[in-house]
Amino acid sequence: MEDCIFCKIIKGEIPSEKVYEDEDILAFKDINPAAPIHVLIIPKKHIATLMDITPEDNELMTKIMNAVQKVAKIVGADEKGFRLIANCGPDSGQEVMHIHFHLLAGRKMGPKIVH
Repeated sequence: MEDCIFCKIIKGEIPSEKVYEDEDILAFKDINPAAPIHVLIIPKKHIATLMDITPEDNELMTKIMNAVQKVAKIVGADEKGFRLIANCGPDSGQEVMHIHFHLLAGRKMGPKIVH
């Protein structure tokens, strides 16, 4: 998608501080971190929201979860833990319409979101 900021980052048109990359996934540091460690993990394929994932994307979604584990190890969050967040749609706070996962770590997180 031409105007998608994440697609531009994938193409190298906008710089990012890469943490991990393979043929299908890119992970980079968030420019406005909400925690000492804040990495965005995105598929290189443009998918606007979680509701736009199709059965054909199942393998890609598995690759994203595998990348989450790799990124957690790279940033040193695998031992103490991390929070993984995915927003879906405007009411959730999704600002970039390209699916992405926020990996937050480096401090004790606040109260549980779900009880």
